[in-house]
Amino acid sequence: MTEFLGSAWWLIVSLGILVTIHEFGHFWVARRCGVRVLRFSIGFGGALWKRFAKDGTEYRIAAIPLGGYVKMLDEREADVPAAEAAQAFNRQSVWKRIAIVAAGPAANLILCYALLWAMFVIGRPDYAPVLGPSTGIAAESGLRGEDRVLAVGGRETPTWMELQMALLPAALDRADVPLRVADAQGSERQVSLRLSALPEDFDQRQVVRSIGLMPRHFTIPAEIGRVLPDGAAWGTLAEGDRITAIDGRPVERFEDIGPLLQALGERGGDAMVEVTRDGERLAFPLQPREFTDERGHRRWVLGIEAPASIELPPKDALQQYGPVAAIPVAAREIGHLSGQLLGMVQRAFSGRLALENTVAGPLTIARATNAYASQGVAWYLTILALLSLSIAILNLLPIPLLDGGHLLYYLIELVKGSPLSERAMAAGQYVGLVLLASLMGLAFYNDILQLVR
Repeated sequence: MTEFLGSAWWLIVSLGILVTIHEFGHFWVARRCGVRVLRFSIGFGGALWKRFAKDGTEYRIAAIPLGGYVKMLDEREADVPAAEAAQAFNRQSVWKRIAIVAAGPAANLILCYALLWAMFVIGRPDYAPVLGPSTGIAAESGLRGEDRVLAVGGRETPTWMELQMALLPAALDRADVPLRVADAQGSERQVSLRLSALPEDFDQRQVVRSIGLMPRHFTIPAEIGRVLPDGAAWGTLAEGDRITAIDGRPVERFEDIGPLLQALGERGGDAMVEVTRDGERLAFPLQPREFTDERGHRRWVLGIEAPASIELPPKDALQQYGPVAAIPVAAREIGHLSGQLLGMVQRAFSGRLALENTVAGPLTIARATNAYASQGVAWYLTILALLSLSIAILNLLPIPLLDGGHLLYYLIELVKGSPLSERAMAAGQYVGLVLLASLMGLAFYNDILQLVR
């Protein structure tokens, strides 16, 4: 319940900030262009609060906090007195209309930059990009425990977050990427991370784990948090047991259990699973059972789960810059993030990004925002900046009903010298409704899928 309330709260606060800034961009430029604004609304639906200013503009907070709008005087929507016709939006030059429409996404871009600058000045605590014991592709590529990843493909990675963000595009493309690493003694070397060896159906939500990477000291103890009914361990192992060895091979972390079980399953037969329980050392003969997950992957399991919650080690890195130094750093970061987001859009259309990972719905956004906010101010500014940038890019897509769709209309008007016909614009509105409904449906589907998982 606490997580639910926290997620709902941070979603409302975050959307309130982002929508207010976006709509204020439209509002501010419209007023500067001489357009009369009838209503400035945060949210949709019935008004929870409203106030009329001296100039007649209605300011309101509505019941559904999933957006907002600025309603301007427009002869296409209602009769306008002749004395006020010059203040109607539709009477403005095409360049003024472009400026008013583009002002919303521009405001989100400015907000994104300001948030990133503030985040860098405050300093974002994180884990150092120092590796724990490597497995799988990482180990096969030559990465070892205590290696510090200095750069991925030319981009410096001062923190674990930066390392994950740098690896994500290459993993989705399943393209080998060069890493610059330093060992525990500080000696640098080049490593080619063979991401081309990733299976086509790898878990895109767990890229770093799929590669075989884990931060130093970030381990899950080999303690049983839950024994699944009807599993191989049911009735034998118990919650709280700490596994110390399997078939004579020592177990130090929960992650050590899986590879040992795969070898046992392929060999067949029982194996001695050694545990400590209430200070007593015990050993049980157990045989792993074959399991096929939702992706069709087959593996051998005992039917046990790790503890639901573990104590995380303290963060040992801080990404921070002075107020002046943060100015160009924030500018470079917004350029990098924009490129990554646009790349994700391209990968979604090309099929390299799974549909379940393309569009996040309000539930996923709420949970992510709550998780980031719980880590401190700098992390909350990070997620708020990402959301602001996402809103800007989404609104600039050439889809009717979005700002990008209106900009497309006005660009066509510039080329042909006259506005599109009402029939053509109405057809575009229907297309836009279908596309937006599809995006919303996909977002809610992904939300439900994440909850089920």
